[in-house]
Amino acid sequence: MKAGEFRNQTDEELKITIRDLRRDLFSLKYQLATGQLEKVDRLSATRRDIARALTILQERRRETGAVEGEQA
Repeated sequence: MKAGEFRNQTDEELKITIRDLRRDLFSLKYQLATGQLEKVDRLSATRRDIARALTILQERRRETGAVEGEQA
């Protein structure tokens, strides 16, 4: 997924996406260990997607925290 696709999601949708991606990563690791994984590049792509989603979620938290901190 592209970062823009993640940015269009709400925080709750993003958390659900991260949870689903982590499940996919676990499944891919299991398939790799059992010799069933054909496209090994999916592992790194899934890891990058998780990192992108977490980064966007963290950016939103910082923006919200910075605004609240300035008003206090």
